[in-house]
Amino acid sequence: MILYHPATVTQPNSPYQGIQAMIDFQRYLLIAAVAALSLMLLVEWQKFETPNTSAPVVSNNSNADAAPTTSSDSGEFPAIVRNDDISTVDAANTSNAKYISVQTDVLDLKIDLQGGDIVYAGLPAYTSSLESDDPFVILENNDVRHYIAQSGLIGANATDTSKGRPYFSAASAEYNLDESSDSLNVDLHYQYSDTITIVKRFKLSRGEYLINVEYLIDNQSDAPFQASFFGQLKRGNSADPSVNDKGGMFAMKPFIGVAYATNEDLYKKTTFSKMQDKPIKASVNGGWIGVVQHYFVSAWVPPVDSVNELSTIVTKQDMNIARVTSAAVTIAPKSQGKISADFYTGPKDQYSLQEISPGLELTVDYGWLWWIAQPLFWLLTKIHSVLGNWGFAIIGVTILVKAAFFQLNQKAFTSMANMRKFQPKLAEIKERYADDRQKQSQAMMELYKKEKINPLGGCLPMVVQMPVFISLYWVLMESIELRHAPFMLWIHDLSAMDPYFVLPLIMGLSMFIQQRLNPPPPDPMQAKIMQWMPIVFTFFFLFFPAGLVLYWVVNNTLSIIQQYIITKRIEKSGLPTR
Repeated sequence: MILYHPATVTQPNSPYQGIQAMIDFQRYLLIAAVAALSLMLLVEWQKFETPNTSAPVVSNNSNADAAPTTSSDSGEFPAIVRNDDISTVDAANTSNAKYISVQTDVLDLKIDLQGGDIVYAGLPAYTSSLESDDPFVILENNDVRHYIAQSGLIGANATDTSKGRPYFSAASAEYNLDESSDSLNVDLHYQYSDTITIVKRFKLSRGEYLINVEYLIDNQSDAPFQASFFGQLKRGNSADPSVNDKGGMFAMKPFIGVAYATNEDLYKKTTFSKMQDKPIKASVNGGWIGVVQHYFVSAWVPPVDSVNELSTIVTKQDMNIARVTSAAVTIAPKSQGKISADFYTGPKDQYSLQEISPGLELTVDYGWLWWIAQPLFWLLTKIHSVLGNWGFAIIGVTILVKAAFFQLNQKAFTSMANMRKFQPKLAEIKERYADDRQKQSQAMMELYKKEKINPLGGCLPMVVQMPVFISLYWVLMESIELRHAPFMLWIHDLSAMDPYFVLPLIMGLSMFIQQRLNPPPPDPMQAKIMQWMPIVFTFFFLFFPAGLVLYWVVNNTLSIIQQYIITKRIEKSGLPTR
């Protein structure tokens, strides 16, 4: 009979197996953490959707007065109104189309008298780029980009049919909000019949991107007037003008498509390409529907007290239409009435949008980590209101987040400092039992137990802070407040990458310094991964927004200071800090 020494027998429940499993788990956890963070960064970067085509970006003002195309789309209208034989309602413009200009302090509009559509909308408060003083153009109609807001009346007494659009008249070719006034009404007149007149009124207010569109109907006939309001956004597949292509394959590709609210869900979205196979068709109480792009949104918001139909269609000319149709309104003979809806075109300012319609503020889409991103954004705005600089606000948020994780980091850095202090003993154990993995594990376990060292303690802060990092990424990507926001020196736009790559290089250096303060991993594979991490992350961060890199640099700097103090204190002490 052969006898085995217990130390050489592999027992199923051996504590030595447990410590080895723990060491292996540490290695796999670190590898998984690094891989997960890298994957999350890439996924979030590419998570934005791209438009169907990549037409070049057009200059904002050069073709603002260009006449819309004369071709008519053949998109079928859903059978929304009974006894209605309308199959197509679109901008079948004539060659003698004329435009009127409307200007407020925040909107620069052009309205086509054929149909009364908004065919151009410039935003003076937002420049097209850092290098230009031209206003950002959200709606336009030219050879490169077709994106307009249409509205009209359909039903028994339709003004807009497949045969054409009404031609309005206006008292002036230009309307401007006077400095002494807070509101501006733009009236377009249309003689529907000898006894019925219609005024299409655009009501604008100072500082507001919300426009109220009213049809004032004077029915002096002997029969009731019945019609339904429709509002639609018609957009081609041109690229988003608010996104530049700097960064090559890592260039940001934000979501562009249709978003809407239903009775069940305050925010749903779909891309233009998906609309072809799965068009939207929903009946909602109130609701809204719009076209979302980076930083900006246009949306029709019908009356909240009516049942409205939301729908989408992709025409044969590849025009994407997002439409809302309100319930039919009847105006009795010899009386007056109105049919109206609101139209928003402007920045994705979530605090303003939430006052317009429930769910509209969710077009500022922070992803599935919104519950972390929203408090971060609130914190950013509060700090910015005091400091007046978004870069310093990011630094302030970083300090507060670091304070929130202080105890967790304290324990992690203490564990790593202890590991560093006893690194010679660990190396000695590895050398002594180089040929006996089980005894090596046993000796390491006894040392960990004796000195109360947690070999997994150093991994936890990185894993825990991943959601915060990704959430801040979304805040910097989606918040209009950070667009073209300067910091200091060479950083003129915190939402764009560092033009000279200074911050990413500093970030890589800070990671390297942090790594030098940590004990070298006992596992060779783990050690190689840790050596490459500063290089890999520096490469990623070259193309990331400067604001995000600023957060990481400040976070690493604070970690280095905290870790250095803890390490020096433990090295001077006779016993490790518990």
